Order: sequence, then C-alpha cells, then structure tokens
Amino acid sequence: MTGAPGVPAPAVPDWDCGLCPRLKDYRTANRAAHPEWHNAPVPSFGGLDARLLVVGLAPGVRGANRTGRPFTGDFAGELLYQTLPRFGLASGRYAAMPDDGLSPRDCRITNAVRCVPPGNLPSTAEVNACNSFLIDEFASMPNLSAILALGLVAHKAVLRAKGLKAAHVVFRHGAIHVLTDGLLLADSYHVSRLNTNTGRLTEAMFHAVVADIVARLK
Repeated sequence: MTGAPGVPAPAVPDWDCGLCPRLKDYRTANRAAHPEWHNAPVPSFGGLDARLLVVGLAPGVRGANRTGRPFTGDFAGELLYQTLPRFGLASGRYAAMPDDGLSPRDCRITNAVRCVPPGNLPSTAEVNACNSFLIDEFASMPNLSAILALGLVAHKAVLRAKGLKAAHVVFRHGAIHVLTDGLLLADSYHVSRLNTNTGRLTEAMFHAVVADIVARLK
C-alpha cells in the first residue's frame, strides 16, 4: 500500500526476514507443517490515511500467521473486529477470513512483532528488532492522532518507537496518555482469550476504551 502524496510507504519485513533467528526457525517449521498457511511477516491492515492505529502483540500461530491478516482467525480477533464497526472504525462483517469484506475506516491495525513467536510470546530482543517497522508505520501515517495499545508489550513498543522511556508513561488499562508530540496513546488489556475468559477484560471494558479514544478523535 502506498503512502499519502509525498509520504513514503512504510518499510515492511522481507518474506523470509532473518532479524530474529528464533522466529525464522519457527516460521520455517510452520511452512513445512502447513505449506498452505501465510507463514510470513503479517502486513498491517487498513489505510495509511487513518487517524487511529491499533497495535497488538504478535500474530497468533493459527490466526494471522495462517490467514495473513492481523487478528484474523484466532480468538483475539472476535472482540476486536466486533468492536470496530460498533464505533464507526470499520464496515462489513468479520468472518475470520481475509476475504470476509471487513474494511477498517479511519483505523489501521498492526502488531509490535510481525512474525508469530513460539508460545505466542516474543522476547524483548525480538520486539526491539521489529521496532523499526513500527517507527516507519508512524512516519507513513500523516493523519495519525491516536494509538490504541493492546497490552503492555504493545505499549512499551510504541514508547520505544517514539523514543520515550516506559517508566515515564506507565501502562494502565483505560488510561489515555498525551505523548510529547501530542499523539494520544490509549491503553487496553490485550483482547486475548486468557484475558476475556478470566474476566480481566470484559466487552464493556474494551468498549469503554474504544469509545473514549473515538470521542477524542472528533
């Protein structure tokens, strides 16, 4: 996807990116076991002209790693993609496949780490290795006004990409921080099965965070 006029499109990881040896080995094993899957760095979803960027953790092995679209095909996508249309941030209906017709509206979705990690948990070194792509993402979104970080890892990745210390902007569910450049950073617990099944994150809690950030965009 090209950027706005005069704004370069963001850099993306190579199909066989080798920045993180552990993730490359895992990707190679998944390609051998499931050659019909995407099994590559997962590109962002939505227009570069969006004002809101949603940043998650990393692709799920049977979700985005399989389908090639962020949060698509695993449990985390259910809450996220049922919520976005409710608040005018997407049109269409989510059906857990990249050809389901769902289309983000004034919203773009990405991950702090673009390749699936074993156990769905990237290391700090892997998050840092992928941070340059998040930096490029910011630079290629001329209308970017707010970021929704899903979980602590995404929150820290955003701060690193902005050159800010995590100790100065503390993660707290429901918090909306104003960063030094005026960008809004909203925090939510991750929309994972673990968080929703245990009640750490309810639908109402997530809706409240999204409603708050949408209200501030108007």
